Amino acid sequence: MARIAGIDIPKNKRGVISLTYIFGIGRSRASKILDSAGVDESKKVANWSDEEIAKVRSAIADFTIEGELRSENQLNIKRLMDIGSYRGIRHRSGLPLRGQRTKNNSRTRKGKRKTVANKKKVTK
Repeated sequence: MARIAGIDIPKNKRGVISLTYIFGIGRSRASKILDSAGVDESKKVANWSDEEIAKVRSAIADFTIEGELRSENQLNIKRLMDIGSYRGIRHRSGLPLRGQRTKNNSRTRKGKRKTVANKKKVTK
């Protein structure tokens, strides 16, 4: 396996697909990286030479990826919570942020249901 940016990318896949295993690199960015490095997109990672791997590493160095990107995202969320914006409050309370309804769905954000038993009515 080729190790790029601290991630073992799969050897048996094409270069474009295997670069997407790195957090912060999608299909379009992977193709741009391979174009700038001069590596064929359809070539499998197992067939890359050491020079090509080095070129890809240097091309990836221009982008914010992996741990740095994750910490940047967390700092952005923390900033929203600190200033008390609507999105920050929704983050803090674990509810959906982008205008979705919460009456029926949003189980991913709200978590598993906890059923509450009904009180029995007293008959006279």
